[in-house]
Amino acid sequence: MRTTILIADDNTAFQTSLKEYFSQFSEFEVVGTASDGLEATSLIEKLCPDFVLLDIVMPELDGFGVLSALSLDHLEKKPAVIMMSQLSADGFVSKALRMGASYFLAKPFSFNTMKRFLEDYGKEDQTSAPQQPQFQRNTMAMAPARTRVISLDEKIASIFISVGIPAHIKGYQFLREAIKLAVASPDIINSITKRLYPSIAEHFDTSPSKVERAIRHAIEVAWNRGKIENINNIFGIKVYSANEKPTNGEFIALVADKMLLEGA
Repeated sequence: MRTTILIADDNTAFQTSLKEYFSQFSEFEVVGTASDGLEATSLIEKLCPDFVLLDIVMPELDGFGVLSALSLDHLEKKPAVIMMSQLSADGFVSKALRMGASYFLAKPFSFNTMKRFLEDYGKEDQTSAPQQPQFQRNTMAMAPARTRVISLDEKIASIFISVGIPAHIKGYQFLREAIKLAVASPDIINSITKRLYPSIAEHFDTSPSKVERAIRHAIEVAWNRGKIENINNIFGIKVYSANEKPTNGEFIALVADKMLLEGA
């Protein structure tokens, strides 16, 4: 009997490569692919795969949202979930494993490593006593997070996930670019309308006014989701209350300063 796999990742090129890799082996079958979390959840319920290879940052519903959906009792068969992401700081790894993921692979990883884990997991399921304790597998999964350098993009994405800014909205990309520009050239924050917005607009082939509105929308989404405490926890002090929304420039400067303090 073939081991069935569902791949959920918004990077379609990565999706295709992983699917093509597993197509070489008769013991595996990729029964579906999803580019966003809602689609992934629907396909899991419909296809009942043995394994779900799941990214964290996806449109509509992130990987943690998918894990929450899988924890519900209505599923006939719960798949083993392998989380795979560039966001491999200890906090993300611990949260994924706590929410039910069986393993965490930090991107980039060897497809052979993924295959080897699926094979080992299947062998453990067929024996009364696992070949290695669950916590040991988790410890192995967390090791890359302690050794690899976290990129600026990962640090920014980590903050955006924590404060509730979804990856699928335009403001996410514009805001990330704004923070990177402010880290590279801190004085640009004093020329938002003359330098910052036009630079982002040129990069994404749009207008400065659309950049400004999209960033404003992204910040409003975070506030409307009520994750103000997460924002305050990130910066270690009570920066804002629920009734206080920062301006675009304030939020960009705040995150950029944090990145600079952390040595970005």
